[in-house]
Formats: sequence, structure tokens, C-alpha cells
Amino acid sequence: MKSRRQDKNSPKVNLTPLIDTVFLLLIFFMMTTTFNKESQLHINLPEVEGERPIEQQKPIRIIIDANGQYAINDVEHSLINSQLDTLERALSNVINNKSDWPLLISADEHAPHYAVMRAMEAARNLGLTRLSFEAQQRLDEK
Repeated sequence: MKSRRQDKNSPKVNLTPLIDTVFLLLIFFMMTTTFNKESQLHINLPEVEGERPIEQQKPIRIIIDANGQYAINDVEHSLINSQLDTLERALSNVINNKSDWPLLISADEHAPHYAVMRAMEAARNLGLTRLSFEAQQRLDEK
């Protein structure tokens, strides 16, 4: 049985530095890549389960309809427009410079996000910090 002798002059390739480099590149790309979370979930808000919280003081209620129009404290007519300064003036007339009033935002489930954010911004500008959102009680399907 003949055994092959290795030639002393045959080139040898050391793969260890190459593997280290590939791992470093992999780590670099993993750390610098941004991942976008895109969801295909379709949800209907707002519905909650549980008991209603007990309020000690009657809150100021901002109602936002599906078109982004505002109304304050169950007034049948909405504000003249949906601008931030109009909403702030209407809220300041109701609170009379008292920033300890609780504020309840009742937004339609199809209300635009910017309308809810504008109501929160108006509350912040007036110093209202007790903010909550209203949701309807989920009906059990039987």
C-alpha cells in the first residue's frame, strides 16, 4: 500500500482569518441594519374588558368624530374648526385656569390619529395632566 507523501512546497491556505472576517462583517451588518415592523393585523379599537374606573370629579370630555371634528362636554354642535388654537380656547373657557381637571378623550374608532394627538397637545399646552381615554365595553359573543 502506497501512501502519498505531501510535498513540502504545496501551498496551504489557512481559513481561520477568513472566517473571522466574515463573522465580523456579519455582526457589522446585523448591527447597522434597521428592521421595519410591518404588521398585517387589522384591529378595531376601542374595546376593553373590565370595570369602569370610578371618577371623583366629573371630567371635561373632548369628543372626536370619525371626520376629526371636536365637541366639548357633550355639546351638540362641534367647534368652528379643528385647529389647535380653536380647541385650546374652547378648553380654556371650560377649565377656567384650573389645571387639575381630569380630561376624557372620547374618539371614534375611525377618528384620524392627528385629531387625537391635537387634543392631547391642547391639553398639554393648558397644563392638564390627568388624561384618560374612553372606550366602549366589549360585548361577549355567545
